[in-house]
Amino acid sequence: MEGVLLSVHVLAAIVFVGGSAVAASLFPRYAPVAVAVPDAGDGGDRSRPVAVAMHRITRVYGVLGIVVPVVGIVLAAVQGRMGEVWISISMVLTVLAGLLLALGIAPLQRDALAEPDGGRRLRLLGMLAGGYNLLWAVVVVLMIVRPGGTT
Repeated sequence: MEGVLLSVHVLAAIVFVGGSAVAASLFPRYAPVAVAVPDAGDGGDRSRPVAVAMHRITRVYGVLGIVVPVVGIVLAAVQGRMGEVWISISMVLTVLAGLLLALGIAPLQRDALAEPDGGRRLRLLGMLAGGYNLLWAVVVVLMIVRPGGTT
């Protein structure tokens, strides 16, 4: 049972958290900075359809990513690890990452697609995506190092 839970937890993290992290990071590169103008000379990197796809992946994979903490909590309970410090810290960081995605990144992406503002919103989105990725990187390190954990 533990093996199945751990497998689902890790695979869901790779696919859903990894996918949302990559999509959130790529969105600013492809999102329009202004109303579409043919031959704007923007270097060819801007592509509204790609930005729309990145936004959809960010949202859908973000929602599906709820599987990761749910299965992680069940796994920690089965293993008797719920009281360990690294589990508690990981849960707090996971909640912060989820809130950042749901209340910051996804709505700003939607707004950036609806009303390009010359790139100001995209700079903020890049910074928020970096924070989102950093939170998940810390969670991964905690899962490996397990500070305060038992053997």
